[in-house]
Amino acid sequence: MTEVYKWEEWLAQERKDKDESFAAPWQSPIPLEERSSFRGLSYYPIDPNFRFELELHEHSDKKMIEIEDTRGNIRQFLRWGEFQFNVGNEKFTLQAYKSAPEEERLFVPFRDATNGKETHGMGRYLDLKSRDRTANGRWFLDFNKAYNPWCAYSEDYACPFVAPENWLEVPIKAGEKDYVRTIL
Repeated sequence: MTEVYKWEEWLAQERKDKDESFAAPWQSPIPLEERSSFRGLSYYPIDPNFRFELELHEHSDKKMIEIEDTRGNIRQFLRWGEFQFNVGNEKFTLQAYKSAPEEERLFVPFRDATNGKETHGMGRYLDLKSRDRTANGRWFLDFNKAYNPWCAYSEDYACPFVAPENWLEVPIKAGEKDYVRTIL
């Protein structure tokens, strides 16, 4: 129970830190004219049911795939491995990508049934880093850490779309909700 509490406390602090960084003028994707009214991002309540400890099923043949971004550019990603998990009684798979073989970070973009209603229309992202690994080499796939691409805040950013293989048919009510502009 203590571990779950520490995780929730850490995640709440991470959200607070992100809100503070988004309010800072030099590092924020929030447009300048909106920063004075920015009061923080909107999140689903932290839910341990959307945090999974999983094995990454690494692909033996890591194929390069091309994904278009919001500006029409083509980005290349290595299809590195996949995570298999259950939401309710349904089994789902998400692909994890890397930009280069030596990169440590796994990029897991996804769409779900909340997109365009409660969350950003084009999908959300997860970044898995070494701190998201357990001592036995499993990964924490934590949808509570799902975030909007920066193009959700400003057209100044180009963001990769989510490949259809990572479209989930269920609602993932965890992580960031859609950004609502509040210009006073």
